[in-house]
Amino acid sequence: MASFVDQVVIHVRGGSGGAGVPSFLRQKGKPRGKPVGGSGGAGGSVIVVADDSASTLLRYARKPHWKAPSGTHGEGELRHGRAGEDLMLEVPLGTLVRDLDQTLLADLVEPGQQVTIARGGRAGRGNAALVARNRKAPTFAEQGEYGEELSVILELKLIADAALVGYPNAGKSTLISRVSEAKPKIADYPFTTLTPNLGVVAIGDNEFVLADIPGLIEGAADGKGLGHEFLRHVERARVLVILLDPTPLQTVSPQEQYAVLLRELEEHSPELAARRRVVALAKADALDSVADYEEWAAANHITLYPISGVTGDGVDALMYAVADEIEGHLRESPDRAGYVLHRPLPDGYSISRVGEEWVVSGRAAERAVNLDDLTVAEAADFAARRLARIGVNKALVDAGAVPGDDVRIGDIVFTYDPGLGDDDQENGEQL
Repeated sequence: MASFVDQVVIHVRGGSGGAGVPSFLRQKGKPRGKPVGGSGGAGGSVIVVADDSASTLLRYARKPHWKAPSGTHGEGELRHGRAGEDLMLEVPLGTLVRDLDQTLLADLVEPGQQVTIARGGRAGRGNAALVARNRKAPTFAEQGEYGEELSVILELKLIADAALVGYPNAGKSTLISRVSEAKPKIADYPFTTLTPNLGVVAIGDNEFVLADIPGLIEGAADGKGLGHEFLRHVERARVLVILLDPTPLQTVSPQEQYAVLLRELEEHSPELAARRRVVALAKADALDSVADYEEWAAANHITLYPISGVTGDGVDALMYAVADEIEGHLRESPDRAGYVLHRPLPDGYSISRVGEEWVVSGRAAERAVNLDDLTVAEAADFAARRLARIGVNKALVDAGAVPGDDVRIGDIVFTYDPGLGDDDQENGEQL
């Protein structure tokens, strides 16, 4: 039997962009020839997408590392590299995507809803794409960029219309197996249900999804018992079905069970405790009379539904009541759509002093020097112009850099000369 996994950490990386190439079409009378170097292909991105055919995060617990395909390199004769395909990671509906700082990146609740979590690297341009008004035959090309690399948390909160909440062995599994096609494990000992079960209930003209949540006990909100691990799955339910067990199997009375369950829900989430709810007295077939419990319920303004999951007595009335509460919730509080945080690309740069070096960090600065061979004078001059244009020269002066200081950008260290690149006239050059 497959395990149910509802929270995992995965490590993802976008594909690297392919490199461009410097290449020339040799022609008679033109010793350098025409630039015909092709550009590389962009790297694929890693995308998390909600899929209604997925039911667990087990595959990501088994395989936590994922990388999108890289783009291929360009070639001569204007042959461009092939882009890497995006890597689609299918997750169940109701999956939250967070970064390791717990920032919510996406709440995926609808089929096809998706979020890009690791962008692929930009492709490097070949020398044919670097031709400019005062650079007729560039002898260099751009390298491809690495894809983004990060770790994210995937957390599943089941999407159900109603959730069965009760003590361990209160009869939740028996009830859901009677009203739906769900086939949970059933036995006479606590914590039989170790994973949530979902079933589709059809009653009259209504159809809804019912979740059987593992039993809660006092202290569940603080991590006691199994309930703490699964309280998150109750959060999305529109209606709570509180199932009370009057048999001697429980050590506390149904009245006390009700108080404890509401207290645990309140401690986990006040909004959850205020959710619409229906209260049922399970295993009524084992009682001589339910009058005392009905009297308690009436005194506390509770409509109590005595039921038997074994014989089916009272089950239809309970399901009709649940369907009515779900309909009432939908009228009052239509569900919001999923949530996706669109993060801007960090295109700027920053300057810091590390030991004897000035370190320039950031995508824009790294792109400026991302060329195939900076030992070529033309390429070095091109990089210097780029850095000057985005303001790195001025920023270094403002930070206190002086001529002759070492400056590091990525893996490249060069000697600072504030005069390089200041005569740049290529204002249309793309970074």
